[in-house]
Amino acid sequence: MTVTAWLTAIIRARADDRGEGVISTAIAVLVMASIGALMWFGFQQLWASTEARTTTQVEQIGS
Repeated sequence: MTVTAWLTAIIRARADDRGEGVISTAIAVLVMASIGALMWFGFQQLWASTEARTTTQVEQIGS
């Protein structure tokens, strides 16, 4: 393979953008799923804390 043919093959391979959209979309979906999971666990912690404080306050009012 000559140097010219080798350089042409490299340029064509780099110019080929097939599959770029699929890969980018997959990465975006994974990032959004990770953010969603982190938000869900944060919400669960917040809910548990709020529930405990509410229960304590209700018990204090009832006694």
